[in-house]
Amino acid sequence: MKILVMTLGSRGDVQPYLALSKKLMQAGHSVSFCTCARFEEDAVSLGLAFFPLRNDILDFMDTSQGRSVMEETTNVFKVIQTAFALRKLMRPIQQNVIEDCWQAVEAVRPDVIVYHPKTFGVPSFAEKIGACAVLLSPFPAFVPTSQFASAGFPNWSLGRWYNRFTYWVTKVIFQKMAKSYVMAWRKQYAPDQLQQGFDLVETPRGDIIPVLHAYSAHVVPRPSDWPDDSYVSGYCFLDAAESWHPPADLRAFLAAGAPPVYVGFGSMAGKDPRKLTRIVLQALEKAGCRGVLATSWGGLEVNDLPETVFALKEAPHDWLFPRMSAVVHHGGAGTTAAGLRAGKPTIICPFFGDQPFWGKVVQELGVGTAPLPQKKMTSAGLVARLADVLQNQATSQRTEELAELIRLEDGNLRAVQIIEEIGQAHLTRQK
Repeated sequence: MKILVMTLGSRGDVQPYLALSKKLMQAGHSVSFCTCARFEEDAVSLGLAFFPLRNDILDFMDTSQGRSVMEETTNVFKVIQTAFALRKLMRPIQQNVIEDCWQAVEAVRPDVIVYHPKTFGVPSFAEKIGACAVLLSPFPAFVPTSQFASAGFPNWSLGRWYNRFTYWVTKVIFQKMAKSYVMAWRKQYAPDQLQQGFDLVETPRGDIIPVLHAYSAHVVPRPSDWPDDSYVSGYCFLDAAESWHPPADLRAFLAAGAPPVYVGFGSMAGKDPRKLTRIVLQALEKAGCRGVLATSWGGLEVNDLPETVFALKEAPHDWLFPRMSAVVHHGGAGTTAAGLRAGKPTIICPFFGDQPFWGKVVQELGVGTAPLPQKKMTSAGLVARLADVLQNQATSQRTEELAELIRLEDGNLRAVQIIEEIGQAHLTRQK
């Protein structure tokens, strides 16, 4: 089959889709990859045909305004308020996304399009060219269930009505953010779709789109009230440990003492990276821990570090995390998955989006502490959590037990099998 994989966002939004694309290609499919131009080298190195999206969304996240937004979406009311406030600001970015995505679809003319939620035009694109759409989501936010709230909303104990209500709100937010751009595209390219609504998990004519949730069922079990076409396929890991060669200074640092604590916030930096770095360094010193600080993409600012702390620009998590004593991070789905598979106790310091959700999951599984939100982060709070995860034998045992279960899974293979079944059924119906 010809398969187009589309995603949008930071590295955490891209890497699982690269992993799946690699596996699809190994299974004999013709695979093209579409994401921000910043990740072209990553895709091409895997042998994928690449179609770039403009870097607008990444450039926005690098601005002070973008960083401020990340700090202001840590509760349900701020999420809704910020989503609507961003509509005007994001208008040119959203227009570029739908234009660039459609160009890729026209060029490839795929049988199947696997897409990230932020590439919101795919349901309409797929119907226009007669392709099959499959939503791949790193978190549960779009298929309603009464058993827990949509990722990004507090898991309040208000009962089934509240849980289902959060999925309705998520749907409304996506509609308000994307519907006008989709309708403008339809007016130009698919006028027969004009009178239909917009939904991320339905085609314009109302057919349900299959949804693959790319995380382990041992971490978030599949709800019993989900429809048959909603799956939990397992994590999509893109392993690089065997081909990556660590720099000599990193090897020397790791060999010079006890396993350090990893601290990294990915592309997240908040409004004051210097303050954040100062809090982290103070906490490591007070806790008596060595540390590895990941400084990639502006997440932390480091100058004149003590000998007990190593500044790391980048390293594959599958190589680095097994060499740590614990991991402290923002709670992105991919980083959380890597820490759990490595069997390392986790401290999540969420900024926004699905990050508080993963923080709560880690706490409830007993493989880490209660989340420490960035806006409430202090050195004392981080010290207390470091002491908890490093001295608690029960936490260490549970993290390793969960890691063993995750290591036995092959989320990439399972996702490929599901996509093949869906794609073949679609092609059969088309004949």
